[in-house]
Amino acid sequence: MTRSPAERARRKFRIERLVGRYLANPTVRALNRIGIDTTLATELETIGRKTGRYLRVPVAAAFDDTGSWLISQHGTRSGWAANITADPQVRIRHGARWRTGTARLEPGDDVDARTRTFASHPAFAAVTAATFRALQSAPISVRITFTHNLADERQGSR
Repeated sequence: MTRSPAERARRKFRIERLVGRYLANPTVRALNRIGIDTTLATELETIGRKTGRYLRVPVAAAFDDTGSWLISQHGTRSGWAANITADPQVRIRHGARWRTGTARLEPGDDVDARTRTFASHPAFAAVTAATFRALQSAPISVRITFTHNLADERQGSR
């Protein structure tokens, strides 16, 4: 039985969503709660487009001096990406600190090239990109630009 690309993308989305919801996300949250940081994931806090509540989800992020890059593997079908579309004000955990920022979808960005920057070492870039490709159905890059410098953010929190 041959599936169309759209059917394969829907199936991949459903499987990845289940794995994320019931295995990966709870594991990352539990590790964060007990004080164990992972280099593979951090937490993103958005404001729910329907509930208006603060929502946290584990994400992979590549940080630089002015912000961070994320990949929404399923485009705006991802709940957090849809929340960003509705309200771009976010917080993201950067090590032990939370950073505030403004997020925007970057449809013109080369997702495959961007995923290579997520590797912890250049030797792992190809493996990192292949892993992202295996999990994605409609990927889009997301840029978070920090709205305050780190010294200002040490003063307050949500």
